[in-house]
Parts: sequence; C-alpha cells; structure tokens
Amino acid sequence: MSRSRFRASVVTAVGLAAVALVLVVQATAASGRVGVGFNAPSIAGFPGDFSGGTVFLSGGGAYDPASASNAEPETAFVHSNGGFRCLADVRQGPLQGCLQGQGVRWDSDTLLPNTNFKCLANEAPKPVSTSDDTVVLHADFYRAGDGINESFQANMVVSAHDIDSTLQGVQNVWVQGVGCATGAVHFSP
Repeated sequence: MSRSRFRASVVTAVGLAAVALVLVVQATAASGRVGVGFNAPSIAGFPGDFSGGTVFLSGGGAYDPASASNAEPETAFVHSNGGFRCLADVRQGPLQGCLQGQGVRWDSDTLLPNTNFKCLANEAPKPVSTSDDTVVLHADFYRAGDGINESFQANMVVSAHDIDSTLQGVQNVWVQGVGCATGAVHFSP
C-alpha cells in the first residue's frame, strides 16, 4: 500500500472515530451507559518479536457496564464499531490469515463481563473486566470482499488505564492473538 493511501486510510479511520465519539456522547444520555472512543495505530506483541502481526484499530460506541454481568450475554447492551486494518500479516490467533493491507472495519458482537489476555505470547494470562472505564468485547472483523460476512472474530479490550502493569509503558488496547498497544482512549460516563 502506498504511503498516501495509508495516510488516507488513517485519516478516514480517525474521522470515523471522531464521528462515533460525537454519536457516543448522544447515546450515553440514557442511564448507566458509558461512551468510549479510541485510536490505536499499532497493536502488536505476538509472538514476542513482533513478527506475528500488527493491527490498526479505531472506533467508538456505547455500552452499559452493569448489563455485562447478565446471565444471558445477548442481553448486555453494547453498540460499537470502527476501522480496522492489518499493518503486517497476522500469523496466529483468531485474526490469523489477515494479510498486510487487509481489513476495513470491526463491530461489536457481545459485551463480555471479563476475559483473560496476554500482551506477549510468553507471559501468563491476566484477567480484565468490563467496568466504567474498561470495555471487554467479542468483536467481528471484516476484510474488503467478504461483504456483510465477518472475516474473523476475536476478543478485544479498550481501557482508560494500563491493563498490563508488568510491561513498560501503557497497554490500554488489546486484540486477542495480536497483542497490546498504547491507544488514545476517552470514556464518557
């Protein structure tokens, strides 16, 4: 992909995230709902040497953290989506087979009460839970050409704080099987 096309993709995704954030603020007017907007330009970490893939992710939406603990996950309230692109071939995990330059968008499938995550392949899994400043999702990821049929499904986390304090820096966005990143993240209660 040429640099100008990549820049145009990033600008478009950031623009979509900004629009989503405006819509989120309106959607959070309902009691208990939290809005989130984020941009994570380079998510990586598996298999530890960063040769396992790199993903760009941005987006936003609204969710009800209290509904995440419902016995029936389908009844939990979440509405979120955004831009997605594989910046380097993903060679493992649920996004395995997403090649450099592929990927268009993602949307939420289910709000999860919690999940276990690993930023690096060689570390022990750590728990993370949905709250007022952290959202745990099961999401659908789409490539161009697959139409309305999701190309991949994976868990993801977006948080206002560092979810892996054992690593240097801040890791506040995670995609299952890809790794973690520092993202620009904003939550609105």
